[in-house]
Amino acid sequence: MAEKIKYELEFVVHSSPQLLFQYISTPSGLSEWFADNVNSRGELFTFIWDDSEEAAKLLSKKAGEKVKFKWVEDEEEGNDYFFEMRIQVDEITKDVSLMITDHTEEDEMEENKMLWENMISNLKHVLGSA
Repeated sequence: MAEKIKYELEFVVHSSPQLLFQYISTPSGLSEWFADNVNSRGELFTFIWDDSEEAAKLLSKKAGEKVKFKWVEDEEEGNDYFFEMRIQVDEITKDVSLMITDHTEEDEMEENKMLWENMISNLKHVLGSA
């Protein structure tokens, strides 16, 4: 299997950090924009789309700031890949950004970036900041 490359994306989101955090850290929030349905049992989150299901382990969570997940499949294969959603507030302008850190194979980079752009567009729509 090809090595995955780490990449970061930044999206300006017109929302309070507190509200945004609810949408990136809770099953009900994530099911509004990230997946069709999200269930959790402790640190294990199950993301459900039309005909597929993926499990991810919550690696870390810092209230109001960030969540970091690792797909169970990557963990089982001994990979260090993860995806993180981090809220960043500009000290001067108070602009709120959502920073995405993810990993993908080189030939899937553009496709994955577009996928994140579409999902963040859904998130902005749900937040009313589109």
